[in-house]
Amino acid sequence: MVERSQPSANYRNWPVLTALTIVSLPLLLMYVYLFLDTVTVKPPDALLPSGLTLNHWRFLWQTTAGKANIWHVTLNTLLFSACTTSLVLIVSSMAGYVLSRLNVPARGFFLAGVMVLHAFPSVTLIIAIFIVLQMIGLYNSLIGVILVKAAIDLPLGIWLMKGFYDTVPWEIEMAGVVDGASRFRVWRSLVLPQVKPGIMALGLFSFLSGWGEFILPQVLAPGNQVQVLSVYLAGFLADDNNYDFNMFKAVGLFYLIPVLIAYALFNKYLMNIYGGGSKG
Repeated sequence: MVERSQPSANYRNWPVLTALTIVSLPLLLMYVYLFLDTVTVKPPDALLPSGLTLNHWRFLWQTTAGKANIWHVTLNTLLFSACTTSLVLIVSSMAGYVLSRLNVPARGFFLAGVMVLHAFPSVTLIIAIFIVLQMIGLYNSLIGVILVKAAIDLPLGIWLMKGFYDTVPWEIEMAGVVDGASRFRVWRSLVLPQVKPGIMALGLFSFLSGWGEFILPQVLAPGNQVQVLSVYLAGFLADDNNYDFNMFKAVGLFYLIPVLIAYALFNKYLMNIYGGGSKG
């Protein structure tokens, strides 16, 4: 009996790769031209640049008049994203375990309520949040916007972590309990390592979400001392007196670089964020 040879992987994949390349080519060319515009000089009516320059990147070594220092703004953005991510991971990892393993009264109602809370866009709550932060003295502060962003991201984080915990076999925990370990020790030493991909994925997802957040910092923390990069970037479009479109492109690329690095390093964990179980 003659075995039929299997088609090669390249033969099966090349049509898809070709189609993706053709579709992605305009986007790639757009980024190439975006980068070239930030390092070249080009008259308005010319198609090709007439020389090289780093003047459009001057915001890196000098503070633009009327704007915050870019490195201070970058530090604010890192603090905002990192603190939001830490809060989401700590609370979600604990709450998800409780909802997955313990016999909590009205657990189904609570889970449904969590998803309903996540369904509300943050912009619909912005007026109430604004009033609350003003009343407690956290308006125009980094702490206030961190707490708000973490609270908005928590429903999805709790639901996802609950799904990952559902996939962990009960036998692992029972073995720890039989050996005399406390419930907290079992969770920390035996269960958490089993859901590490979920924690990494949720952490990266939360960090990228915080890094790209605009509405909340714009409304709740607009001051220069607590400004983040998204608000700093938007300020170029609102400045009619010192409008520099090429510098706006350079700041946009500067804002994009950390996201590209994080995605390149941790994209395999980001793909696992939907890998949690779906048991109730």
